[in-house]
Amino acid sequence: MIRTDGQRLSLSGPVTVATAGDLATAGREHVIAADLVVDLSGVTQVDSAALALLLSWVRAARNAGRRLTIDQAPPALVSLASLYDVDTLLPLAH
Repeated sequence: MIRTDGQRLSLSGPVTVATAGDLATAGREHVIAADLVVDLSGVTQVDSAALALLLSWVRAARNAGRRLTIDQAPPALVSLASLYDVDTLLPLAH
Protein backbone atom coordinates (compact mmCIF):
# COMPACT_ATOMS: atom_id res chain seq x y z
CA MET A 1 0.00 0.00 0.00
CA ILE A 2 1.18 3.52 -0.80
CA ARG A 3 0.34 6.56 1.27
CA THR A 4 1.59 10.08 0.68
CA ASP A 5 2.02 12.88 3.17
CA GLY A 6 3.63 15.95 1.70
CA GLN A 7 7.03 14.93 0.38
CA ARG A 8 6.92 11.54 2.10
CA LEU A 9 5.73 8.43 0.27
CA SER A 10 5.18 5.54 2.69
CA LEU A 11 4.95 1.90 1.75
CA SER A 12 3.40 -0.71 3.99
CA GLY A 13 2.88 -4.44 3.87
CA PRO A 14 4.85 -6.84 1.71
CA VAL A 15 6.81 -5.52 -1.27
CA THR A 16 7.33 -8.70 -3.24
CA VAL A 17 6.84 -10.08 -6.72
CA ALA A 18 3.11 -10.34 -5.89
CA THR A 19 2.74 -6.62 -5.13
CA ALA A 20 5.57 -4.80 -6.92
CA GLY A 21 3.77 -4.41 -10.26
CA ASP A 22 0.86 -2.48 -8.77
CA LEU A 23 3.19 -0.44 -6.56
CA ALA A 24 5.42 0.44 -9.51
CA THR A 25 2.62 2.02 -11.46
CA ALA A 26 1.09 3.84 -8.50
CA GLY A 27 4.39 5.16 -7.17
CA ARG A 28 5.94 6.23 -10.46
CA GLU A 29 3.58 9.19 -10.81
CA HIS A 30 4.62 10.43 -7.37
CA VAL A 31 8.38 10.06 -7.85
CA ILE A 32 8.43 12.01 -11.10
CA ALA A 33 6.27 14.82 -9.70
CA ALA A 34 8.36 15.94 -6.71
CA ASP A 35 11.44 15.30 -4.61
CA LEU A 36 10.40 12.56 -2.19
CA VAL A 37 11.47 10.48 0.76
CA VAL A 38 10.29 6.88 0.41
CA ASP A 39 9.57 5.59 3.92
CA LEU A 40 9.87 1.80 4.18
CA SER A 41 9.25 1.53 7.93
CA GLY A 42 5.89 -0.17 7.34
CA VAL A 43 7.21 -2.79 4.93
CA THR A 44 6.81 -6.29 6.33
CA GLN A 45 8.51 -8.41 3.66
CA VAL A 46 10.81 -7.83 0.68
CA ASP A 47 12.30 -9.85 -2.13
CA SER A 48 14.30 -8.96 -5.22
CA ALA A 49 11.17 -7.38 -6.74
CA ALA A 50 11.31 -4.70 -4.01
CA LEU A 51 14.85 -3.90 -5.05
CA ALA A 52 13.84 -3.70 -8.72
CA LEU A 53 10.88 -1.47 -7.81
CA LEU A 54 13.01 1.01 -5.89
CA LEU A 55 15.71 1.10 -8.56
CA SER A 56 13.06 1.82 -11.20
CA TRP A 57 11.70 4.67 -9.07
CA VAL A 58 15.21 6.06 -8.57
CA ARG A 59 15.78 6.00 -12.33
CA ALA A 60 12.39 7.60 -13.07
CA ALA A 61 12.98 10.33 -10.49
CA ARG A 62 16.45 11.12 -11.85
CA ASN A 63 15.17 11.19 -15.42
CA ALA A 64 12.53 13.71 -14.32
CA GLY A 65 15.13 15.84 -12.52
CA ARG A 66 13.81 14.83 -9.10
CA ARG A 67 15.55 13.52 -6.01
CA LEU A 68 14.49 10.37 -4.20
CA THR A 69 15.73 9.27 -0.78
CA ILE A 70 14.97 5.91 0.80
CA ASP A 71 14.38 5.95 4.55
CA GLN A 72 14.01 3.08 7.01
CA ALA A 73 15.11 0.39 4.55
CA PRO A 74 14.61 -3.07 6.06
CA PRO A 75 17.84 -4.98 6.69
CA ALA A 76 16.74 -7.67 4.22
CA LEU A 77 16.53 -5.05 1.45
CA VAL A 78 19.94 -3.63 2.29
CA SER A 79 21.33 -7.17 2.26
CA LEU A 80 19.79 -7.91 -1.14
CA ALA A 81 21.17 -4.67 -2.56
CA SER A 82 24.63 -5.60 -1.33
CA LEU A 83 24.31 -9.16 -2.65
CA TYR A 84 23.39 -7.86 -6.13
CA ASP A 85 26.07 -5.15 -5.87
CA VAL A 86 23.62 -2.30 -6.39
CA ASP A 87 23.76 -0.87 -2.87
CA THR A 88 25.60 2.22 -4.13
CA LEU A 89 22.71 2.94 -6.51
CA LEU A 90 20.13 3.18 -3.71
CA PRO A 91 19.99 6.65 -2.12
CA LEU A 92 19.62 5.42 1.46
CA ALA A 93 19.07 7.99 4.21
CA HIS A 94 21.69 7.84 6.93
